[in-house]
Amino acid sequence: MGNIMNKEEPPPPMVLVPPLFDFPPLAARTRMLESSYNMLFGKLALKCLFEDYYEEARHFTTRIMLKPIDDPHVDLIATVSGPLDHKPDEKITGNALFRWQSDVDDPHTFMDLFVSNLDPILQMRSCAYYPRYGFGAFGIFPLLLRKRIASEDYGVMGLRYGSGNLSFGATLMPFAVKDELPKSAWLVSKFGRLTVGVQYEALNGSKAGAKYKNLTNWSAAIGYGVGSGSPLSPSFNFCLELANSSQFIASFYQHAVVQRRVKNPFEENEIVGITNYIDFGFELQTRVDDANTSKNIPESTFQVAASWQANKNFLLKGKLGPLSSSLTLAFKSWWKPSFTFNISATRDRIIGKTAYGFGIRVENLREASYQRADPNFVMLTPNKEHLAEGILWKSGKQPMLQSDVNAGNFDGLPRELRPLGKML
Repeated sequence: MGNIMNKEEPPPPMVLVPPLFDFPPLAARTRMLESSYNMLFGKLALKCLFEDYYEEARHFTTRIMLKPIDDPHVDLIATVSGPLDHKPDEKITGNALFRWQSDVDDPHTFMDLFVSNLDPILQMRSCAYYPRYGFGAFGIFPLLLRKRIASEDYGVMGLRYGSGNLSFGATLMPFAVKDELPKSAWLVSKFGRLTVGVQYEALNGSKAGAKYKNLTNWSAAIGYGVGSGSPLSPSFNFCLELANSSQFIASFYQHAVVQRRVKNPFEENEIVGITNYIDFGFELQTRVDDANTSKNIPESTFQVAASWQANKNFLLKGKLGPLSSSLTLAFKSWWKPSFTFNISATRDRIIGKTAYGFGIRVENLREASYQRADPNFVMLTPNKEHLAEGILWKSGKQPMLQSDVNAGNFDGLPRELRPLGKML
């Protein structure tokens, strides 16, 4: 009788919340070396959507990304890439990047050394950022080059300021002549969900005064964004940009977080659903200046891409353009270190042929966080009864899953699932 009264309650239904394949993106680790203008307006997300895991036709890429267990402040990324078939005009490229990071959780203060069998043979980059004051300084210095032709070959330095609603900065070449100062400058500000920015790049003109007045050295953009930047929260970004007064660029990017039913014989019976991530992006570029003044810029082009992460192991991506279309499939094993294999197919519409490429990655820089009955999701009334009701699947309905992620509370999230930062 006592055993009947003390019968254990059945476990509540659970929803699996897998980690993203690559979050945060590797490009975010060096974003303090870049203009905020080049990283905002959905540009970083679109770059990852259009480029990651798409291997060049008839080429391969092998990348090893490791850090020692005893010292997590340093890591090494080594890459070998080249053609699958031997070509006299192409050779295998190898490079390595050794990085030291001051804070394991803050990638904004670091120093790295880059070595390669191509120029630059040896390059050093460094950045120091002080969140309390919002100011930072950075530099890129090619130490070994076969030829030093331009002033940029002797190094680039920059200063920046960043806060939650404002970012501005400038870069200069310390060994450049007076007419080449500054190399670039930017100003970006955020007003609620609107982000506006302007950027100057000394690309055209012979004298400093002429460069400032040359409109082809100026770019401006405005974007509308919704979302937190965490992969557990949906996001949307729409942007209009006039680049170098010669190209009009319209783009949008959407990250969707959906949940579907799952019947996996390898999981427990209480596993009733899994979270999926679906990304969609579109970019249209149209030339707005005189066709005779910029023959190297196409009249108009576009590209559209989508990706679907079914679980922690499989990622499917596809993109479409006027000249070619590509499809890639990636498989990832979350061992320590993790192994990723991807194969991509590219269809060239001009010659009417399909070519393949593949890549292999080994990594332990980013750790997985695969959740069951995800503790990051907090019910409004956190008791077992409401937990069971909250994620119980009903026919034809989505689960009523509440989350404090929507309120901007990311303290309970693993480091890999937090937003990239609360500053521009």
